[in-house]
Amino acid sequence: MVYGDSLSAGYGLPQKTGWASLLKKKLQMQSPVYQVINASISGETTLGGLSRIEQTLKRYHPNIVIVELGANDGLRGTPIKTIHDNLEAIVEACKKNKANILLVGMRIPPNYGAIYTQKFSDIYPQIAKRHELKLVPFLLEGFGDKFEYFQADRMHPNKNAQGKILKNVWEVLHKMIRSN
Repeated sequence: MVYGDSLSAGYGLPQKTGWASLLKKKLQMQSPVYQVINASISGETTLGGLSRIEQTLKRYHPNIVIVELGANDGLRGTPIKTIHDNLEAIVEACKKNKANILLVGMRIPPNYGAIYTQKFSDIYPQIAKRHELKLVPFLLEGFGDKFEYFQADRMHPNKNAQGKILKNVWEVLHKMIRSN
């Protein structure tokens, strides 16, 4: 189950061209046993994700949850402790429901200063280490600074970036699938 925000929901993209849809196609070819549920919502925050995680887990009973949240919080200047605590509570809910978790890290522009930006980036490895989770350090690794991979808003990856996002996630996810 992909549990994220607009970056995983495919905001501004043609239907079924987002990385979660590409993951679904890839898994159907390689391991048809797996289904991909995309429970991502554009604009989602960690608080919104926390408020619906229990219901979503009960509805889908996923083996693996790819948690990709926090970017909207960071862009809004949400306190670091709040983002951290919400993500940690989402992780704990997934663990309680016996789902393996792949945590996906994000980075934000330096709008709120270097200290906030660094503390935001540090949230993901801290939670991954504490809970012994698999981690994709940065969803947009390898192209996050290249405008040609973004829509006109310069925030949402375009269709050409989706394969790169999938590659970043797959690099860690495929090991989880083998061991699951």
